[in-house]
Amino acid sequence: MSNIFASIIGSSFTLSSFLICLAAAFACGIIVCAAASFKGNTTKSYRTSLLLIPMIVTTVILMVNGNIGTGIAVAGTFSLVKFRSIPGDAKQIASIFLAVAAGLACACGYVALAVLFTLIVSAVMCAVAGIPMAEDRRMGLRIAVPESVDYTCAFDDLFEKYTNKHSLSKVKTTNMGSLYRADYTVELKDKAQMREFMDEIRARNGNLEVMIRSLTESGDEL
Repeated sequence: MSNIFASIIGSSFTLSSFLICLAAAFACGIIVCAAASFKGNTTKSYRTSLLLIPMIVTTVILMVNGNIGTGIAVAGTFSLVKFRSIPGDAKQIASIFLAVAAGLACACGYVALAVLFTLIVSAVMCAVAGIPMAEDRRMGLRIAVPESVDYTCAFDDLFEKYTNKHSLSKVKTTNMGSLYRADYTVELKDKAQMREFMDEIRARNGNLEVMIRSLTESGDEL
């Protein structure tokens, strides 16, 4: 067991040790990619990045020839690339840092430790993603309301029936002022009742637009 803490790289590295480190980095990339995609929406380019980052970091750190200070500085630039792109959620940022850490471990020759570390952290990430939380039931609700309907109290009984909590976040007029568009943040009691909730709202607002969306949805994707 103690062999996992032994580096395969001595004072100089050979082609075989380089290929082993690269293969281990690729394996770590696959694990991180699978964990990041578990119960989450990821783009092809983001998954490709997670696959390649450990191998790129491994190669760059090996090229600095054991200079730890330079290696850490170079590795930091890879993580900073994330903050120069469009904003991502905490899980995406953690996945980037995990990929960089795996690449660093492989570059130091601790390939078994790198794979084990990546497996453990990825397993924790998947376990947390699989735990149901109140945030999973928090949704954004948009209702188009005729000007003849008082949106401030017209749906109170429906909110009490289908949600644990709700709050009005934004209201604006549309369609030349003949409609109001009210945006709410709601925590559904049961997501399986979403259709019934929407149908009852449509009966109140004259069958106008009703939209429920995840609060994590964004026009930009990584």
